[in-house]
Parts: sequence; C-alpha cells; structure tokens
Amino acid sequence: MPYLEVDGNSIELNSQGFLLRQEEWNEAVARALAALENIPQLSEAHWRVIHCLRDYYQRFKVAPMYRKLARESGVTLDELEALFSCKTARTACKVAGLPKPAGCL
Repeated sequence: MPYLEVDGNSIELNSQGFLLRQEEWNEAVARALAALENIPQLSEAHWRVIHCLRDYYQRFKVAPMYRKLARESGVTLDELEALFSCKTARTACKVAGLPKPAGCL
C-alpha cells in the first residue's frame, strides 16, 4: 500500500490514493493530498467545499450529488470544476479524506 508522509506520520492510502482510515484526516493531510492532485494551495473556496463534503458525509454516510455539493458549498458548477479539475467529485472526496464516490471511475 502507498503511504503519505505528513508531519512525521505515515498515512496509509489505498491503490487509488484515498485514505484507508478517515480518522487520520486533518487539514495538513488535506493539503498533502491536494498537492498529489496538482492543487498547490487550498483556497477559502476549496475549504468550503471540503468541509461541506465532510459534514454531509458525516450525516448521510455518502457524498452529496455534484449539484447539491455546489449549491450547499456556495460555488457554481464551473467553479467546482475549476477548483478540483476534471475529476471533480473524485478529487474533492479524496482531498476531504472520504472514500471514492460510488459510480466514479
């Protein structure tokens, strides 16, 4: 299994780069995961989306649908795509420390 080194800790990832243990997630881990996805810096808008994803997942045990995520985080669909690239839902969930969304390739 691959590992991610963050602040002296080895964080285990699955073969697709998602956290194996969600409880290991923190903002430093999010920044490191973002860097692996070629997102050099997380903006305020990134953090809004990340925290929205985590809150929703905590309540419902599933990531929100793409449009719902945009609406609840206060960004447009275009902004969401610009923030997290062409694999928006997958990348956003990865950075937020959540499992790969169902239906993502």
